[in-house]
Amino acid sequence: MPTFMFFEGVTVVPAVTQPGVVIGVDIGTTSTKAVAYDTDGRQLGSHLAGYPMDNPQPGYAEQDPQQILDAVLRSISIVVAELVQPVAGLSFSSAMHSLIGLDPDGNPLTPSLTWADSRSTQQAERLRAAPSGLALHRRTGTPMHPMSPLPKLLWFAEQEPKLFQRVAHWVGIKDWVLLRLCGTLVTDHSVASATGLLDIHTLEWDDEALRIAGITGEQLPQLVATTAVLPILTAQSAAQTGLPERTPVVVGAGDGPLANLGLGAVHPGMVACSIGTSGAMRVMVERPGVDPLGGVFCYALTEQRWAVGGAINNGGIVLKWAGAALAPDLGEHAEEELVALAARAPVGSGGLIMLPYLHSERAPHWSALPRGAYVGLTHAHRREHLVRAALEGVCQQLALVLSSVRAAGNEVREVRAGGGFARSGLWRQMLADVLGLPVSFPAAHEGSSFGAALLGMEALGLIPSIDVAADLVRIEETVRPDPAAAATYAALLPLFAELYDALTPTFASIRRMAPGLPTGLESPA
Repeated sequence: MPTFMFFEGVTVVPAVTQPGVVIGVDIGTTSTKAVAYDTDGRQLGSHLAGYPMDNPQPGYAEQDPQQILDAVLRSISIVVAELVQPVAGLSFSSAMHSLIGLDPDGNPLTPSLTWADSRSTQQAERLRAAPSGLALHRRTGTPMHPMSPLPKLLWFAEQEPKLFQRVAHWVGIKDWVLLRLCGTLVTDHSVASATGLLDIHTLEWDDEALRIAGITGEQLPQLVATTAVLPILTAQSAAQTGLPERTPVVVGAGDGPLANLGLGAVHPGMVACSIGTSGAMRVMVERPGVDPLGGVFCYALTEQRWAVGGAINNGGIVLKWAGAALAPDLGEHAEEELVALAARAPVGSGGLIMLPYLHSERAPHWSALPRGAYVGLTHAHRREHLVRAALEGVCQQLALVLSSVRAAGNEVREVRAGGGFARSGLWRQMLADVLGLPVSFPAAHEGSSFGAALLGMEALGLIPSIDVAADLVRIEETVRPDPAAAATYAALLPLFAELYDALTPTFASIRRMAPGLPTGLESPA
């Protein structure tokens, strides 16, 4: 591995009338997708390459960095081979909160720990309960939650001290991919703002967070703007991608803020909502900050745009669980049949409420403690009620996140939504009814990869500003809330919200007892 180069900045002369193609590369949790776009927002080619998630122990969620790098290179090379136009540059998006320990030569000493890795739950809860916990959250923009690299670092220091001492650099997955592609160890302000280690008000590493983690700033990548341009590919990566060595590489940002950009939700008051496997709600603001109670995160897109919002662990995965647990007779891929089943139940599921915390939860409570629960179950309820209540629970959790976004002082005028759930007419209407707001759905978009491409176009001078995103995204449908349904959900939301506090002692007791309780799911001897 060559010696790391120090990034000294690259000046790009604006040429906003110049045509160009930028490949947005989105390094996701389960796959990488590379998509080529021109400056009119037209998609010219794409390729998706997947990779596994390893769960060697309960709470572990890790991946092989080399497999992800291979997927990135394969995706880019296939798209490049499809294009007839020259590539003006690459621009990157990635899932946030990942952590990899590197040796002095840049080789991984650890797997890539993903946002879903919860081994540091005890460390996160200790940080959250500390007198300085809320102040640290408000200063770094990142909740004290096991998703975050800060408690992960603390876990390594406490549980793997010998390994911890061997690590020369701690990086995220995009940082490592860019190191391999360009030979430069950098991290952008967006990904850094999701580590719990960056002071979002100064854009410098936070001294207290570094002290808690037991590391120095020199062990972290060099901080750069999301629009920073790395001017050269290594000879090896140029050969593997089919691109010239002089192809510019825009460092890019985290997938959450870039999803806002990809949906065209770039102006204050415009909320982006996404529900895939998990879910999120984010609004762009001009200055960083979180609400007084710490219910939201604040992550950078650029120095002038910040994403305030919250992510939930349980989105479309709840529907998948409902199919397996409640309607296995419908088969493995029966999403449409499940939604049709839910449509047979009334709004509000006959008074049945589900807390959809099947995989713990994040916003707005930022605790790994909660578990799923059905409350209000009677003899009159059937499985259609249980399925519908599960879908309603996901939307109600997003409504709580939206309340925290507003509590942070943000006006909400418009919601744009995307993700796999958007294919369902029932879920589209349900989201509008639960939020009590019109929800607009773009005709077609690739979310974070399109956002990455747009950010890259601005950095390379191909477009005047990422503001053009609002004009490039065409709205397919706007769903308005049904007044009667919205009134029902508005009445149920306080009940849904108060159940978390009411059941917290029970969640704590279950967690204490769980290790000694048989699950009935063990493999036969």
